Amino acid sequence: MAEVAPFQFGLTPVFLSNDLELLGHLRAYLSAKLDSPVELVTRRTYQEITALLVSGEIHAAWICGYPYVQYKADLDLVATPVWHGKPLYQSYLIAAAGRTVDDWHGLAGDVHAFSDPDSNSGFLVTRALLAENKALPEAFFKRTFFTYGHRNVIRAVASGLAQSGSVDGYVYEVMRETEPDLVKQTKIVRKSEWLGFPPVASPKSLAGDARVRALQQALVSMNKDPEGMKVLSLLRLDGFAATDPSLFDTIAAKVETVRQFG
Repeated sequence: MAEVAPFQFGLTPVFLSNDLELLGHLRAYLSAKLDSPVELVTRRTYQEITALLVSGEIHAAWICGYPYVQYKADLDLVATPVWHGKPLYQSYLIAAAGRTVDDWHGLAGDVHAFSDPDSNSGFLVTRALLAENKALPEAFFKRTFFTYGHRNVIRAVASGLAQSGSVDGYVYEVMRETEPDLVKQTKIVRKSEWLGFPPVASPKSLAGDARVRALQQALVSMNKDPEGMKVLSLLRLDGFAATDPSLFDTIAAKVETVRQFG
């Protein structure tokens, strides 16, 4: 009998992609539910995973709302994580703990750390906020750089490599539990409105694929399975839900704000 080609599931560096215990449980859970070997595909940037997904080289991926709205014509929404009862999260602007800065205007002239050019919370939200106020990142900040990971943004601000940063609020809150000494060296300056949580998507070219359907079922029923519960516990998530693409309209509006401002 021919060997079944593995189901390839992409992971962006949103969070915990270097946590071997989590990856082990996730692979075991998905392999059992899909009745198929599962290969977890990781890359350094969001762009690399998005390119593999849009081209159909991988079957599904946990991406960010920003690339999802950019490539909505090519992607199907599979499921969205549920955190504190809702499929939503926020973007935080953070600064060093000791600074006397009360709002985002006080970050002008900073060396600022972004997460990834294709990250909603780690780049787009701040860029859109500045665009709404007729400013560009390169004019508002003294200098900016990308860390390619939300954990790295927190590290950069805590260590003084950056004076402020744009970070995923979910990652920040989880790290407040897992790495409290690091997070204590930073403070939140601004929280964005609630936005669609980074979703799991698949290429439209695989619409109707049995394993993609099985993936959706595996995700939405994860909180009813002992192995699935281990994954959710490590991720600090309640579960996954099937959501409507309109959940990401607010992010799409930010893309448009940035596009119009130039």
